[in-house]
Amino acid sequence: MGTNDSSGHPASSRQRSSVQSLRRRPRAQVLIIGGGINGVGTFRDLALQGVDVALVERGDYCQGASGASSHMIHGGIRYLENGEFRLVQESVVERNRLLRIAPHYVKPLQTTIPIFSTFSGVLSAPLRFLTHKQQGKPKERGAFLIKLGLSMYDFFSRDGGTVPRHQFRGRTRALAELPRLHPGIKYAATYFDASVHNPERLTLDVLQDGEKAGASGHSDARASNYLSLLSMGGAGNPTGPTGGSTVQLRDELTGEVFDFTADVIVNTTGAWVDLTNQAMGAASTFMGGTKGSHIVLDHPELLEACNGREIFFEHTDGRIVLIYPMGDRVLVGTTDVDADMAEDAVCTDAEIDYFFDLIGHVFPDVAVNRDQIVYTFAGVRPLPKHDATQPGFVSRDYRIERRAGGQEAVSGGQAMSASGAVVLSLVGGKWTTFRALAEHLTNDVLKELGLERKVSTAKLAIGGGAGFPDTDAGIQQWIKAHMSAGRDADRISGLLTRYGTRAEEVLHYLDAGPDRPLHSTRELSVRELEFMARNEQVGHLVDILIRRTSLAFRGLVTGELLNEVAEVLAGPLGWDAAAKTAEIHHAQEVLERFHGVQVHSLVA
Repeated sequence: MGTNDSSGHPASSRQRSSVQSLRRRPRAQVLIIGGGINGVGTFRDLALQGVDVALVERGDYCQGASGASSHMIHGGIRYLENGEFRLVQESVVERNRLLRIAPHYVKPLQTTIPIFSTFSGVLSAPLRFLTHKQQGKPKERGAFLIKLGLSMYDFFSRDGGTVPRHQFRGRTRALAELPRLHPGIKYAATYFDASVHNPERLTLDVLQDGEKAGASGHSDARASNYLSLLSMGGAGNPTGPTGGSTVQLRDELTGEVFDFTADVIVNTTGAWVDLTNQAMGAASTFMGGTKGSHIVLDHPELLEACNGREIFFEHTDGRIVLIYPMGDRVLVGTTDVDADMAEDAVCTDAEIDYFFDLIGHVFPDVAVNRDQIVYTFAGVRPLPKHDATQPGFVSRDYRIERRAGGQEAVSGGQAMSASGAVVLSLVGGKWTTFRALAEHLTNDVLKELGLERKVSTAKLAIGGGAGFPDTDAGIQQWIKAHMSAGRDADRISGLLTRYGTRAEEVLHYLDAGPDRPLHSTRELSVRELEFMARNEQVGHLVDILIRRTSLAFRGLVTGELLNEVAEVLAGPLGWDAAAKTAEIHHAQEVLERFHGVQVHSLVA
């Protein structure tokens, strides 16, 4: 269902330390359900406040919508048209903040809007603003509206701004800067936002910050992936022995079930919030998610045409879409259609055709074909229920729904007994504002517990962003200082890109024993894989390919790589021959089913 790719053969029967820590003491003040960026951000913030907090995620961290985002950290210029000025201001402030506290993953992104008219959309824009619906046939916004929007955007960016103001270019100058743009453009507007090239690893950094706060004595913070909520109540009793509520949890890798009790339960399961509440005996109808799909292209010509910029524009159907370079690949997205939660969220052939059409709209002489697609992905945005409102106009803001302990919920006309714990359900939320959202949610939890905030996260560096060099020269100096016999600049650069300054911890681990690079890729070594297995809660082979590295995203997974990585992971993860084979087949299935990638097997 949805984007859950955690199904497959059990990895092993071994007890994971992350699960053991929860089973040994099956109680916490707060239990967070959902390990996307918002749940993980709240986990970190609560841990820093000294709260006894636990987090469980049914799949891998950042596996759902958080990992299927457009990889942007942006102020949301298009939210201005919805009148969501508070969200735009918060988004811009948080974008600027993440550029400072997570510089290892969040980078400035120069963005250009190609414009084909001067006054188009002026008459329909007020009606769209008032009704949140498209009035008549979609019309592309002209230069007047875009100039007005960018001027407002600059106004919101003035507080703590770290990016330049927007610029407008006429046709001649715009085509001089981007010669492959459609020759029919009249103007091009350029401004700066930001991107996150490693959302999965940024999520992991935030999680580990929370765990380290617990380990250092600030709190007793514990978290485990591949641990799902089955139901409310343990041994038929929904109320814990000392108050709060008891839920049943299941280890998705071993099938083992155990009880866990908490005073406050925080539901951050995104598009699955209603289903999670239903499992806890209090069905809700908060959510109305929309599916967003993307494709990744290995296309040097399109990469060159972008000239290092994101191309952000309104397609002919009124959808806001984007094309932008990520390393040596090009990301194209996104769609915005109502999601069926009973079906897998995957990129369809029709959506691929749509992406090719939008590329042709902006770069008409750049040909694209399906052979150039190396990866596809889709996720369900955790949007609120929106009835007749068109998906593109649904608010991207968030709210927190509270259900008091002992309160009864009604589903289908029948009263259902609710738990003794207070349940807070997060409705909405976006990548850019995760820190501020986590702060808001944490403050609500602290109020429930009668506690005060001790630490602000506003200026606190995230993970490997602490001490990260702030100039290109500084990065080169860091790389040079960490080179050694057997490790060249490319290898050190790769580690710095993957871990930020936490690469020093990885290097110490690599130096503690014999190591060698993999035969199937020079980007990984045997001991680095062992480090991931021992320190980053790897549950499946596919976790390495999609979320601990970007190998799948860039289309670099081969049958040889599957075999070699599975062989190395087998030791620390306790896989026997049958488990290794099962993991390889599971990885192939996930890559093909959810990401359109076929990898030929080297095992029977």
